[in-house]
Amino acid sequence: MPEAFHNADDDKATKLYGLIGYPLTHSFSKKYFEEKFEREGLTNCRFENFAVKSIYELKDILQNYQAVLKGMAVTIPYKQLVLRHLNSFTQIPAEIRACNCIKIVDGKLIGFNTDWIGFEKSFLPLLSPHHKKALILGNGGAAIAVCFVLKKLGITYEIVSRRIHDGSTFTYTDLTENIIKEHAVIINTTPLGTFPDNVTFPPIPYEGITKEHYLFDLVYNPEKTLFLQKGEEQGATIKNGADMLAIQAEENWKIWNS
Repeated sequence: MPEAFHNADDDKATKLYGLIGYPLTHSFSKKYFEEKFEREGLTNCRFENFAVKSIYELKDILQNYQAVLKGMAVTIPYKQLVLRHLNSFTQIPAEIRACNCIKIVDGKLIGFNTDWIGFEKSFLPLLSPHHKKALILGNGGAAIAVCFVLKKLGITYEIVSRRIHDGSTFTYTDLTENIIKEHAVIINTTPLGTFPDNVTFPPIPYEGITKEHYLFDLVYNPEKTLFLQKGEEQGATIKNGADMLAIQAEENWKIWNS
């Protein structure tokens, strides 16, 4: 547990918020909320990262900080595993079945998903009428939120994964230049390219990308991944995940304090 908060329960004026996941070496949330608290003069609010190697450690966090903990963000690999530990997740769309936001009320854990809201609000401004077919790279928890939004927007999509499974259509080796050309939206939901592994990127035939394409990368660090760089070199519209994360964080804040 973070040393600065060993006695946090003794300070009834403190409101503690946190993030659970593993690893959390380069977490967006802590820096974002600390800057928010300072900017808005919220001197009674704190944010801590809880890098837990097992979802079962959530119980210890709740017990140690029960008097002050008001809400938590959830990141990989626990967005789906955490569901069984919640008292309620009726606020999460049934198609998503992943939780990235927990509100704590009288010791009860209420689950929400704000990933899809963050993605939709970030994704829409650069969307054009010809963006009707999409490829989603990866099939983890983040991909579920992306699928939900694309379905909501009437955009057909195919999922690309390393191995074919019930939800995927292609493996990376199946992809051809023509398949890329047919799908004007390509969304990377994998961690490939994330700092410090900046040299990695999804293995797709980038020569099929044109100026009609829209590449969206959920990765935000670095600002421009190799996936986005390669798309930009082909003339594509590009966007990273920073905007999505900021929107999602603000949605979490509204839920925690509603």
